[in-house]
Amino acid sequence: MKKAIAILAGLVILTGESWAAEPRWEEVSRGTLNASAVLINQDTPGVIYLGTDKGVFKTQDGGKNWRNIFTLRGGNRALNYLTFASLDKKAIYAATGAGLYVSPDEGQRWNRIFKGKNAAELDCTTVVILPQGIYLGTKGGLFISNDKGRSWRKETGRLGNSRIFNIACFYKEPAYIYVSCVDGAFRSVDSGLTWERIFVTHPVENGLEPEEENEDRDEEKRYSEIRYITIDHNNTSNIYLATTRGVYKSKNKGIEWELLTGYGLLSRDTQFLLFSDKSGLYAATKSGVFAYENERWREVSFNLSARNVNFMELDNNANLYACTDKGLFKAKLDYPDSSESPDIISGYSQDEPGIKEVQRQAVRYAEVEPEKIINWRKQAQKKAILPKVSMGLARDTGDLWHWESGSSNNESDDILRRGRDSLDWDVTLSWDLSELIWNSDQTSIDTRSRLMVQLRDDILDEVNKLYFERIRVKMDLDNIQIEDRKRRFEKELRIRELTASLDALTGGYFSSRIKGGCA
Repeated sequence: MKKAIAILAGLVILTGESWAAEPRWEEVSRGTLNASAVLINQDTPGVIYLGTDKGVFKTQDGGKNWRNIFTLRGGNRALNYLTFASLDKKAIYAATGAGLYVSPDEGQRWNRIFKGKNAAELDCTTVVILPQGIYLGTKGGLFISNDKGRSWRKETGRLGNSRIFNIACFYKEPAYIYVSCVDGAFRSVDSGLTWERIFVTHPVENGLEPEEENEDRDEEKRYSEIRYITIDHNNTSNIYLATTRGVYKSKNKGIEWELLTGYGLLSRDTQFLLFSDKSGLYAATKSGVFAYENERWREVSFNLSARNVNFMELDNNANLYACTDKGLFKAKLDYPDSSESPDIISGYSQDEPGIKEVQRQAVRYAEVEPEKIINWRKQAQKKAILPKVSMGLARDTGDLWHWESGSSNNESDDILRRGRDSLDWDVTLSWDLSELIWNSDQTSIDTRSRLMVQLRDDILDEVNKLYFERIRVKMDLDNIQIEDRKRRFEKELRIRELTASLDALTGGYFSSRIKGGCA
């Protein structure tokens, strides 16, 4: 059966369609470039703009041929971000290390519309174009223009003096604007007229000491937990925030936050987030690119030869583009519908205990069965039937002393003797019939019951994640060529790690079932 599955997996790869397998990455920038931003014209297939340390490049055939359309002159030639105008795909904006540039004709002519007053303000990091104005992030603060760049105003307070990382918005709700910066995450509900901080962070200098209020420090030496912020376009109440501690999610537009699970992430230091309307959330860390699926992270960058991912974007054909220090890479993420795919999952688990069997053993091993609580309640009800037994014992210590004469007439022959002790005892039986209706032990049982249910749910959740993760890794292993020893070793090592975790939750049951003739 396993050979048949392997052959089937090989046929799927040969036909260019991988089902639930690792995507194949290909380098499409045709040169060793440090790619920092990519802009895809979703209305015109094949048109892509690429920002690099050597300028802006454009392709009209999906990456087969590129030409340089813009090059910066001078010292800081970094190209940090590219975007279209909100209603005009011919107008391209480029946030660079030398200011904000705009091209009204798809990259033929470029004009600088923002320069800044110092080096920090000159270095533009991100820009968003909305019908009501242009929102520009720099290393020296946030700037807003309501007249297409002819005049600018700088925000006051923290946003006016903090390094801006990125700006997030959704065209259906243009009044809501989110900003991530060194000092935290901010939100405006009135198109930037007022701002409130919705996620607090404490910048440090050189990673050592917390920054004090109103203290003037070098912006380049300030470090922050914040990295990136993005919006769920399917539900704009959901906001995601990338930090050094992992990914946070808010379900109410930033009012409350919860830390998403780090299960599957090799590094919690998340550098970039991308949300797709069709395929969900993607995160770029120092360890690679990961997709968030079923409350866990799955790596999708095993075949990616570069690890330093600066930016990501998706096109309408489910192609994921990653800007890296080695150029622009592309991977196909769409898979055939599961209803039309062969049922190969059962083939990977048929020789091993099923998920329900493993769940039952894990619950039994942890002694958190529901029957245990039922027995507690039954025993508590029987308590009133049994009597309370008390016993008493009393000893009469009143002594009767007398002289007993001997056979001699001498007084010294008389003996002083002690009489016998008197012992009394009793047994008492009593019943409290009110405990047939309720007794105090029920309260203790209810408390322990809630704790046991919570523990059982946590155990079952962990078993489910480990069990199906093991199946995924086994499927990935079958798709790796025999010659790729390093990747095969990593996958086999991961399978053993997951097996050991399942054994720890089941008292060694999982491995014993496999060794007992099931594999």
